[in-house]
Amino acid sequence: MSKQNGLLIVILTIGVFGILTTEMGVIGILPSIAEHFDISVAKAGLLVSLFALTVAISAPIMPILFSGINRKKIMLLVLGIFVIGNIVSIFASNFTVLLIARVIPAVFHPIFCSLALTVAATSVSKEEAPKAVSKVIMGVTAGMILGVPITNYIASETSIEMAMLFFAVVNAIAFMATLLFIPSLPVKERLSYGTQISVLKKPIVWLAIATVVFIGSATSSINSFIAEYLGTVTNISGGTLTLALFLLGIASLFGNIAGGRLLTKNAMKTATLFPIILGMVLLLSFLTGKSTGPMLMTIMLWGILFAIGNNVGQYWITSSAPEAPDFANGLYLSCGNLGITIGTAVGGLFISGMGAQYVVLGGIGFLILTLISILLRGFIYNPTTKQIAN
Repeated sequence: MSKQNGLLIVILTIGVFGILTTEMGVIGILPSIAEHFDISVAKAGLLVSLFALTVAISAPIMPILFSGINRKKIMLLVLGIFVIGNIVSIFASNFTVLLIARVIPAVFHPIFCSLALTVAATSVSKEEAPKAVSKVIMGVTAGMILGVPITNYIASETSIEMAMLFFAVVNAIAFMATLLFIPSLPVKERLSYGTQISVLKKPIVWLAIATVVFIGSATSSINSFIAEYLGTVTNISGGTLTLALFLLGIASLFGNIAGGRLLTKNAMKTATLFPIILGMVLLLSFLTGKSTGPMLMTIMLWGILFAIGNNVGQYWITSSAPEAPDFANGLYLSCGNLGITIGTAVGGLFISGMGAQYVVLGGIGFLILTLISILLRGFIYNPTTKQIAN
């Protein structure tokens, strides 16, 4: 990878980190926002749920609509909208203004993330594409997992306005880096809307969509309730809980790197082994769950495998529709958000029905479905998967 391509991918990673931190970081300050605007925490939760719902709806549509425009210009547009939205959030006089200031950027969220994944993949050789993409996904993971404690720390030490300023600053840095260091990225071959949407006629695409939803459901059914699990089952709180979540985040970053390398080496084998190994690790939690030290080790394995799952899902769906990469990445983002919604709901049912310790059973159930869908693709599309694996 050349230095120019390396710099490009670093800037893309910073960009998706800023956007995902804006989306997920607010989770850590919902109680403070509720108190600030004198509303319930449930209502404050709309800042997260409406954002995610907007992303899920716009993800298959917006990347297609902007697919023919110079990619540098689009990235600057999206980052600029996020900077403005975050600045408005700092000075929001009421909750409605804050909500609007988040929902509008959410509409454009999938454009940048889809574009970042596509540009990363096309900036290197086909063989090196999974590695490049894994680095961008690292920004997604960091934004989702590390953005929460960072935002919480800033808000607790200063104010929620300063936390919002943090969002604005990260996006502004990405905007300036894009403006100064990323060359013009014109679209050489513009695909018609019909050509891109027509990939939905391919059964292999729908099989990939199912796989991505199952992976997202498997990981989020546990990820969404990790704090509850650690507090109730492992009986840790305070600084130890913060340490556990931090270890999860760091392990996820390593998992992204590992996922890219494994997919580059052998995609089919990596995809097949992923649900099997994660399922075994989830079962391991029944043995380690009540002991702090062993559970911290298990948490790190969770983080590594959760991140590999993100890489597998993105690669699985884009490799099923290589002729329409922007649309395929949009589908990945949409299906991933759908998986989060389903997994969180199922995880909540297991906790309320059986207790926090058994939340991993929901994840195992989705992993079985993941494995079936992956093996089914390998069985039906054997020549395709052989080509992907090699």
